[in-house]
Amino acid sequence: MNKRRISIIAAGAALALTLAACGAEVRESGGGGEEGNGGGGQDGPIQLAVVPKAVGFDFWATVRSGAECAAEEAEGEVEVQWDGVTQETDVTGQVNLLQNFVSQGVDGLVYAATDAQVLADVSRNALGQGLTVVNIDSGTDPQPDEVLVFATDNVAAAEDATEYLVEQLGEEGGEVAFIPFQPGTSTNDTRTEGFENVLEENPQVELVATQSSESDYNTALEVTQNILTANPDLDAIYAANEPGVLGAAEAVRSSGLEDQITIVGWDTAPDELEAVRDGVVSALVAQNPFRMGYDGANAAIEEIRTGESADTGGDTGATLVTQDNIDNEEVQAVLNPSCDNPPTDTE
Repeated sequence: MNKRRISIIAAGAALALTLAACGAEVRESGGGGEEGNGGGGQDGPIQLAVVPKAVGFDFWATVRSGAECAAEEAEGEVEVQWDGVTQETDVTGQVNLLQNFVSQGVDGLVYAATDAQVLADVSRNALGQGLTVVNIDSGTDPQPDEVLVFATDNVAAAEDATEYLVEQLGEEGGEVAFIPFQPGTSTNDTRTEGFENVLEENPQVELVATQSSESDYNTALEVTQNILTANPDLDAIYAANEPGVLGAAEAVRSSGLEDQITIVGWDTAPDELEAVRDGVVSALVAQNPFRMGYDGANAAIEEIRTGESADTGGDTGATLVTQDNIDNEEVQAVLNPSCDNPPTDTE
């Protein structure tokens, strides 16, 4: 184990009480011990901690809605405890928060890993204490066999989005910039992989700049402005998450380059969708965060209730949203989900 991982894990015990005061309410629970993962099942109330990469983003708010919908529909009493750090780059904070939930005695963790390698230790620790653990959106490395993952097939979706970008550039191709968000996370790296796979097959498209947004709007705005200044002939931008798309769109809009630069990116916050309608953004990968929360919570509840895990996790799907299809019924079901009509395959 490297020094960084040791320091992050060790910080959990020292900061647990501080985190409890920041939103993780301490509650008593009947699980978290012998009745958790690997036990004989639990009939009583369930305490389920659902932890996103960060709070304050529309994507994660929709994940929460899906998880709470699953809890409402489940047999017996299920309480979802929702909390998260404020920045997806706050790996230490997420480690501490998850460890705090474990110490409270919750029955299960459903969470999206901010760092694949560091959070693997948290999963192993929780499993060792008898908890059920499920990953949503982003798993760990290594991924324990007992921990299911419900997430977008990021490689395939990134390939579809990049193929669309290449089509928009035409046969002559052009110059493209890439705005990743957090190298080292499985979502960032797989979205990079899909992007690079398509570029390798299309040498007419030249990657001229790569700068991370660090999952921050202001950083994305600044790096895009720098990219535009350094690359006056830029034709396209591929942004790998919500802050990157919003920052890139504002930089392009304020520079008056909406008709010259194609932006393709991820996620579907209201401001992103408005940018699609306005023609500033050409296409967005709409994931299914409602289904991530819904399927992830359902799997955890089922395992806690029965003592048995489902065989596999699953791809929660993705749709490419453009001006041409944004108002289609199927697309709107993903963009505006509800518990009355959830966009899932497990209704």
